Amino acid sequence: MKKDITQDVTALDIQNEKPADNLVKNSHINRRKFVEMTATTAIGFTILPRYVLGGKNYIAPSDKITLAYIGVGTQGIRELLPMLAVPQIQVVAVCDPNKQARGYRDWGTDYLKSEIRKTIQNPDWTPGGDNIIPGGRENGKSIVDAFYTNVQKQQNYKGCAAYADVRELLEKEKDIDAVKIMTPDHLHGILCMAAIKKGKHVLVHKPISNRLAEGKKVIEMARNNPKVITHLIPWDSNGSMETVMAWINAGAIGKLTEVHNWTNRPVWPQYPDLPADKPPVPDGFDWDLWLGPEADRPYSPDYTHMVFRGWYDFGGGSMADMGHYSLWAVFNALKLTSPSVIEPHRSHVCGFHGAVPYRINNDFSFPMASTVRFSYPANGNRPPVDLYWYDGGMRPPIPDELSADNKELPQEGMMFVGDQGKILAGFNLQNPQIISGKKMEAPANTKPVNQNQVQQTSEALPLFVDACKTGKQYPGNFSEAEYLTEAVNLYAAALRANKLLKYDAATLQITNAPDANKYLSRAYRTGWDPATI
Repeated sequence: MKKDITQDVTALDIQNEKPADNLVKNSHINRRKFVEMTATTAIGFTILPRYVLGGKNYIAPSDKITLAYIGVGTQGIRELLPMLAVPQIQVVAVCDPNKQARGYRDWGTDYLKSEIRKTIQNPDWTPGGDNIIPGGRENGKSIVDAFYTNVQKQQNYKGCAAYADVRELLEKEKDIDAVKIMTPDHLHGILCMAAIKKGKHVLVHKPISNRLAEGKKVIEMARNNPKVITHLIPWDSNGSMETVMAWINAGAIGKLTEVHNWTNRPVWPQYPDLPADKPPVPDGFDWDLWLGPEADRPYSPDYTHMVFRGWYDFGGGSMADMGHYSLWAVFNALKLTSPSVIEPHRSHVCGFHGAVPYRINNDFSFPMASTVRFSYPANGNRPPVDLYWYDGGMRPPIPDELSADNKELPQEGMMFVGDQGKILAGFNLQNPQIISGKKMEAPANTKPVNQNQVQQTSEALPLFVDACKTGKQYPGNFSEAEYLTEAVNLYAAALRANKLLKYDAATLQITNAPDANKYLSRAYRTGWDPATI
């Protein structure tokens, strides 16, 4: 019966967006088990409408979750496609400050367009002409309308609404059940709060926010509104700590002291200087709406599509981009809470003043590469542990056990270091192996977990729908990601301050460098204060 619930979901191939995903959730529960646990409830609202009211795959309108899709850039469209194929969800509105494809960047010029054409079953769909990477609200509306009209063949379909301003959408679309937020990072927190305030269920791409204070407010609001279902999308694709924890608990590497996680991101340009040119704002693009709460500045394409992640104001850097996928399970299994120390080491670039070289340091863009150490206190039976994050090609030193065999660390990966050995795994914890100790194998009485790569969306979306129907939160909710959200935002603050920070979790303050506290919050432009939206 579970297959019947998910078989109509179209898989989303985003292998270039992040490393290979795997099924098993973190230390306590995985998604497949969770599906099985909730199958009875899910069947109750999927099977009867299908067979009683309209035949196979039919879902009565009253049994659907109505959803507004906020952010219809390339990544937004990529994740919109499988959502359309979930019969329990009805997308009724899209929102984006860009009217139609202008200046979008993507992993390839034709891949996304090809996926759109397959989804809506129209090989001739071309937005704005050839060699255009599609994006914007009109293209989003076109995709939604085409799918429901031509593929799903909904009778009496009324069409998808399109908005430039999310505030107008939330005011006019009073009857929607949920929103999905796929905007640049700087808008995530404020839009989450606005949606929760109006009682709308929320799915949001990582991160929850790109400011610590804002992320804490979002999570607090979610806790105070338990009937509002929240979901942080990277949960869908996290790895499993089951094998690693079994080995650690069995003493295979002695006392755990360090965790190392490294990525090859960024794969977008990092700009050491502010844009000097001032091109005109493209037709149909509302630059003021795109800025949202951030201070006004001249438009530049170097701020917007894809490259926003490299700016402190608009993005969260490589850790916000990738750390949610790799570290969620680690945080939960090791019971990591708030760090006491955050120590950054960052790259720099140089320029010339005439004939004299100088080092370029700034507090507006993430560095080309960095290493950041988080010190976590002991918790229960776990001793203190240091977590190291690496990006931009940085990696930990090659362990002696690998160098002896003339091997190197992979481009992306995870390593757990104990006082008697090490565990090496893939970036998402796949294929863990002991690389030191008496035996190069699992300790007695432990078995490796089968970590098959899966299609992320096929299971997560039915779980979200079920949660919305029952009013019961599931493990992907915002509260489960509180301390990972905190770490991601402290990572950005430490790099921006470019100094070791001591952090007091009780007051949410940096104690040794008070001036760095300004990086933990933002000043809101008129009209964008969460208290007024």
